[in-house]
Amino acid sequence: MNKTALIPIAEGSEEIELVTIVDVLRRAGVEVTVASANSGEKLQICASRGTHIVADAMLDDCANKHYDLIAVPGGLPGSEHLAKHAVLDVLLRDQAAQDKLFAGICAAPALVLATKGLLLDKAVTCHPSFQKSLEAKEVDGAARVVVDGNCITSQGPGTALDFALELVEQLCGIVKREEVGAPMVLTTTPTAYY
Repeated sequence: MNKTALIPIAEGSEEIELVTIVDVLRRAGVEVTVASANSGEKLQICASRGTHIVADAMLDDCANKHYDLIAVPGGLPGSEHLAKHAVLDVLLRDQAAQDKLFAGICAAPALVLATKGLLLDKAVTCHPSFQKSLEAKEVDGAARVVVDGNCITSQGPGTALDFALELVEQLCGIVKREEVGAPMVLTTTPTAYY
């Protein structure tokens, strides 16, 4: 049975983060549902830099479903919109209570996860502009990605690929992470300068 993931999005979600998460998880064979938090059954959102993204479903329609992972992209005002969404609130609290994977990147750890009290016993990271105000057990300002139990957090658009690959590893194991990463030409070889 394939693993499942919910990626909630809203007007102003950060496009690099959300597309990277969705793309990498789908490369790993994860059944991803991109769900719009918009009102009025509007599947399409305008992301933080003006890119239009069309969701698979409305977030309200995901209310009684269960996922192996819920991963929240950042971006402003996307994270603020997602933080206020009642269905996402219930889904995230249930996910944490059941010790299932939940994740956030950029502004989402501070504005979405922390506002629900989900990080009080977790070591985390987030976008540098939110690190001082983030309510968590510990904030690691240097790490690109932090995993603490069932919680995965990351800093921003520049760490989105690292974050997405860590989500694959947490869901599907290190072998699947390597299978996904290799064809993407991920390497630790230094940049050549001429």
